[in-house]
Amino acid sequence: MADPRDPRPLIGEPLALDLLNTRWAGTPVNDLLTGVEGYGIWLSSAGLGERCAADEAGLTAIRQAREAILLAAQEAGEQGELGARAKDGLDAVLAHGRIRRTAGPGGAEDRVEVDRAEWLAPWLAADDFLTLLGRGAPRVKQCAHEACILHFFDASQNGRRRWCRMAVCGNRAKAARHYEKGRG
Repeated sequence: MADPRDPRPLIGEPLALDLLNTRWAGTPVNDLLTGVEGYGIWLSSAGLGERCAADEAGLTAIRQAREAILLAAQEAGEQGELGARAKDGLDAVLAHGRIRRTAGPGGAEDRVEVDRAEWLAPWLAADDFLTLLGRGAPRVKQCAHEACILHFFDASQNGRRRWCRMAVCGNRAKAARHYEKGRG
């Protein structure tokens, strides 16, 4: 459930893309992660408020993860695979944790362990991004509207979704085309 204080225009994407969407279009670009309070809002909206502390160390770590995921998303979108810089950036975040598998009452149980508490949210976001790539790198997309910088996972059947939100960015693009056609 999104934190009611969350000002972002697109909430609810998978964790990694939700992290990318802490930056959105505006003049200047809006950024929820400019301070600890915004980081706390993001943690709350992402369902991590109980597990992660909103502090300066966590804010620094999550910004590093956001930059690594952004670079990886751009490379995966352009080339369909990650280059060395994107891999290095993700690996630097992932190096702070691991999945520990133990035997539980119902079978295997996976638990994320991180070397320092501030790395839990960044590690989870980087791990989520790799999971999304495994589901299909071309489905990790940036909105096609030229003024929008939001990202989404295209879960449509044919994989042809273009807009973060059809009601906003899609309609703006259609209106602009209609206007140009009328002028022409």
